[in-house]
Order: sequence, then structure tokens, then C-alpha cells
Amino acid sequence: MTTSFSHAPSLPIPGRRLPRISLGLLLVLPALTAITLLYALPLIRSLVTAFRDGSGAWTTEHVVRAFSLYGRDMLFSLGVVSASLALIAAMSIAIAGYLTLGATPWAVRALRWLYRWPLFIPFVVTGQLARSFLATNGMMNNVLVETGLMASSSAQSFLDWRGLVLTFAWKQIPFVTLLLAGAMAAVEQSHIEAARNAGAGRLRCLFQIVLPQAAPTLWVGLILSLVAMLSVLSVPMMLISGNPTMMTSMMAHRITYYGDYGIANALGLFSYALTAVTAWFYLRLTLRREATR
Repeated sequence: MTTSFSHAPSLPIPGRRLPRISLGLLLVLPALTAITLLYALPLIRSLVTAFRDGSGAWTTEHVVRAFSLYGRDMLFSLGVVSASLALIAAMSIAIAGYLTLGATPWAVRALRWLYRWPLFIPFVVTGQLARSFLATNGMMNNVLVETGLMASSSAQSFLDWRGLVLTFAWKQIPFVTLLLAGAMAAVEQSHIEAARNAGAGRLRCLFQIVLPQAAPTLWVGLILSLVAMLSVLSVPMMLISGNPTMMTSMMAHRITYYGDYGIANALGLFSYALTAVTAWFYLRLTLRREATR
């Protein structure tokens, strides 16, 4: 005697609904909310305010006045960040290259221990340290005078564009080096060993084997450093007492003394544009590299 069982299709339980929002969306919702409230909305409001007058009408007066009043400060900011980025790139490549290809173990360990210290120092403390070190009667000139390397009458203050470049570089070199050293350490050792067996020296291995593969990470570090330098207020206010100065100081001055958010936001447009152009160049370079693989 055989018994047959019919399998009826399962029916949904009445009153029970399947969730419409996926778990992935719920996981990213806090991050999306934070980005929208803390970045996207202030950015949109800043852009709109730069092109609206007091009555709410659209105008380009703020942008025109910003360029006419603070054109020198824009060029000054561009020159300072360009020089700082060049110094950051050179020093980061040198340090990360030695950490990767160095042949003296104790020197590599000491350098790895020392170069990270500025990472844990805030910008406001960095500005105060630079002011004490680079002033006319600062530590740098005092050491040079005491050691006989410079006459006391030749001492000069570095609290100008040179101080800004040195301070920004000192603060950002460890950050870029940390990223770049990790990327260089991920390069296949077989590539380096093959180049060394073919007679290539350490410098040639660095610039022809290791650095080309780690270049995207270097660009990321430089772009993030550019954003950091364009957004810092404490360092230029502590080092530069006159004009021209960084745009962040002029933006703060315009808001504090005049309550003029229109021109201040118009100055911010230059920072947005400079960062956007750099990011676009990096994305184009990355896409082109991916297309050639």
C-alpha cells in the first residue's frame, strides 16, 4: 500500500510583510545621513550664498569683489600649497623608499619610529611650535648663532611663506609617508629582486620599479594634504601677520569683522575649484592606468 503526499506551495502568513529596505541600505544609512547633513548641505548652501545677494537675487558681485580684493591672497595660497606639496612628495618618497629598500636595519627601525611623531600633533600646536622655532629670536637662529654658523646680525624671521611651507610639510610628510610606505611594502618582492639581479641600484629600483606601482597612493596622500592645507586656519593666523596670507585667514576676517558670508563663500569657491581639479586629474590618471592593464 503506497501513500502519496502532495506538496502544496507555501503561502505567506497573513499580516506579515517582507522588509522593503535591504539590510545593506540600513547599514550605510547613518553614513549617508552624516555626509548629507555635515558636508553636502553646507556645501550647497555655501555655493548658493556665493551667488545670492541680500535680497535673494542671483548675482556674481561676490565673486568679482573676492577676486578684486583678495586676488593676491589666492595666488599666495596657490604658491604656498604648490611648494608644500612638492616638498612633501620629495621627502615622502625619500623616507618611504628608504624604509622599503634600506639596507641598514637599525637605521630603518629608527626612521620608522621617528617619522610618525608629527601625526599626533594638532595643527594649532604645530603653528605654535613653528612660531617659536622660526622667529627671529627663535630656536633655529639661536642654534645657528651659538654654533658660529651665522652672525647674530644676519638672523631673520621665517614667519612668512617659507615658514608656512616648512610647517605644512613637517605636518603632512608623516601622513603621506605612512600611506606611501604601505603601498611600497605591498609591491611584489620578486620585481625588486629581479631588478637587483639585473644590476639595478636602489635608486633605480625605487624610481623605475617601486614608485610607479605606488604612485596612485602618493596622489591620494597629496590630494588629502592639499585639502588639509587649504582648510587650516590656525597655522596661517599664527605665522603670517600681514598680507598676502592664506585664504582661510581672509575668510575668517571677512566673517568676523564684516559678517560678509557672500564674499567669504566666494573665496571658498577657489578652494573648491582647486581641490576639484586635482581630484579630476587623479581620477583621470587612475582610469587611464586601469585601461592600460
